[in-house]
Amino acid sequence: MPARADAPDMLVLPSVLTLNQASGCLAMLLQGLNAQTQSEVIADASALQQFDSSALAVLLACRRACLASGKTFQVRGLSPRLLQLATLYGVASLLGEPG
Repeated sequence: MPARADAPDMLVLPSVLTLNQASGCLAMLLQGLNAQTQSEVIADASALQQFDSSALAVLLACRRACLASGKTFQVRGLSPRLLQLATLYGVASLLGEPG
């Protein structure tokens, strides 16, 4: 099924996002973000299986880029472990996981 014209744009995170992948992943996501046309950008973290705090840094950098370009940013599909890590660092509310 094709995406609806009014559907939010989606960025997809890889299955592994640690310090080793962070800069390359961020560059890829920022390139995708710059191509987005909708005012709401959603990052899909459902594939993310192996990660460290670098994943949070990448997500927060994407959020900053979205806000700087006048877009909103949400993360969907946060695993309980990633949500726990975000809570530990005090940034869970910034990721905008819908309730």
